[in-house]
Amino acid sequence: MGEIKITEEKVILTEDIETVYEKEVTPFGTSAKIGCYKKYIGRKALVVVLKEE
Repeated sequence: MGEIKITEEKVILTEDIETVYEKEVTPFGTSAKIGCYKKYIGRKALVVVLKEE
């Protein structure tokens, strides 16, 4: 299993990464969602929420 290191300025992943993409969080009923490609159904994913500027 890989490792994730998070500091104030950097995120370091030592996992085997297939792809990285950016999506906007959108409303979904009383919650929210992030769209993802169907080919990733059932796969593990990491979501990193960035601070507002």
